[in-house]
Amino acid sequence: MVARVTTQENSGPAAPGPLRIGFLVGPSGVFENWEQRVFDRVMAAPGLVLAGFLVHPRPFRPQPISPVFRSLARLERAMLAREPAYVSSHFSPNGQRFEHLPPAVDLDSSDAERTVRLVSDLGLDLVMRLTGVGLPDEAVRALPFGEWSFSFSDERSETADWFGYDSVVHHAPSSALVLNARYGAAPEIQRLATSAFNTKFSAQRNAGFIKERAVTLLMRELVRVAETGKLDAMPKPSQPSGPRPPPSGRNLLGYCGSLSGELLFRAGKALYRKMGGGSAVWTLCTGCGDIENFDPRQSVEIVPDRDEIRADPFLLQHDGGCYLFYEAYASGDAKAHIAVARLVGDRLERLGVALKRDYHLSYPFVFRHGRELFMMPETSQARRLEIWRCVEFPQKWELHSTALHGLSPADSVLTRYRDRWWLFTNLSDFHAYEDHCSELHVFEVDGPGLSWVVPHRRNPVVLDSTTARNAGRMFERNGRLYRPSQRNENGIYGYGLNIMLIEQLDRENYRERCVRTINPDFKPKLIGCHHFDAAGDRYILDARLSL
Repeated sequence: MVARVTTQENSGPAAPGPLRIGFLVGPSGVFENWEQRVFDRVMAAPGLVLAGFLVHPRPFRPQPISPVFRSLARLERAMLAREPAYVSSHFSPNGQRFEHLPPAVDLDSSDAERTVRLVSDLGLDLVMRLTGVGLPDEAVRALPFGEWSFSFSDERSETADWFGYDSVVHHAPSSALVLNARYGAAPEIQRLATSAFNTKFSAQRNAGFIKERAVTLLMRELVRVAETGKLDAMPKPSQPSGPRPPPSGRNLLGYCGSLSGELLFRAGKALYRKMGGGSAVWTLCTGCGDIENFDPRQSVEIVPDRDEIRADPFLLQHDGGCYLFYEAYASGDAKAHIAVARLVGDRLERLGVALKRDYHLSYPFVFRHGRELFMMPETSQARRLEIWRCVEFPQKWELHSTALHGLSPADSVLTRYRDRWWLFTNLSDFHAYEDHCSELHVFEVDGPGLSWVVPHRRNPVVLDSTTARNAGRMFERNGRLYRPSQRNENGIYGYGLNIMLIEQLDRENYRERCVRTINPDFKPKLIGCHHFDAAGDRYILDARLSL
């Protein structure tokens, strides 16, 4: 059955009018991929209008940049962060209105007044700053929603861009992205939204990845303002951080050494994989407890067999027995399948293959609805969501329904909460960097039949690789809804596990907070843990033993 995707049931109050957006740019007329994607999205979005461009004569502050840094950055970008050219569907510079700001826009009061008139003539509601230098305060005051900017716009000059280096050089667990707004009678900077992303081994790749994610974050916030007519700022951080300076010569030398070592390691790993090895190795840990009180330090390890590595475990109590469905593969396998076993005490009795396809399968979320059993494995390689119905337990399943065709949903779960069915899944909005760890999307559905699928009004409801990706089924306890999530940081996929408490879930809003984090320190030799499930008085999680 093919799902119908609709937004009709999520219709809300009509916006007072379209949100008119201007972009503050430099005189070069050259735009990066992420900037073109933003223009494209704005032009395609109902309720948003790309009203024009303001061209700043001096878009960046003078900044001494080492010629060595510029050369190394260009080389690294060409080797490790090259992106295919973005082809716009809606945006073309031809026909757009470009207004050049006065030469002394930030120095002379009369020129500031001319800038205010330009803003007024364009009828702008807000300006998105893509430059290092912004509008004068007089012009910002004339904008109902002020001047917006990303944190990375302040870490560049006319000749170089050093965003992405600081977190890599200093081995930060994650790299921050901040969307700011400067507005009000006495314009000051406020945070509108923040995200964090798993730090990459390459600074240029780190920057390219985060800028691609920035498109999604910006569009979500623009649509929110267009629909609500409100600008909701976040609380001010206790220790605000300004833009980072370019890397020093000493930092650059250390960075080049660590980057070279990482490239050698990756080359060796790729060679090992060609020889039939090199798959990540996971182990399972089980014990007594539930999502509110489990203690992984007291767990018993179920070590992987020589011919079977296990991950993404889901428990199911059935006919008096406790069964385990999991992703299974051997070292060197190109894809995994779903296997099933019986848990007898803390011992695993393998029963065989539950589901195998010609594409990769993992994350076998098994659940009951009425008297029937269903499984929703990860089928992102098939570019659709699949739900399978059990016809002969535990190893015979038939395809029951599909949805999200053409997309790449990963680690999906269904939950029934307050008489509504909700689908939680991890999608990837991308051009050059597909990633399933950063965006959590929610849909209201009719149940396992998936005959209708309604996107949540604020998708992606979470944009942050430290909390977004699902890590097991959801649990309702004492009226509270919990969502296990992955904590992807320290350059490791599946580094840690979060327990998220969902504080608000309805058609208009979503809010959650982390109430517990499990780091891979509860057993020796662990480098990650990224999945949790429980049934009855037993829980199980997986833990990572190797990269």
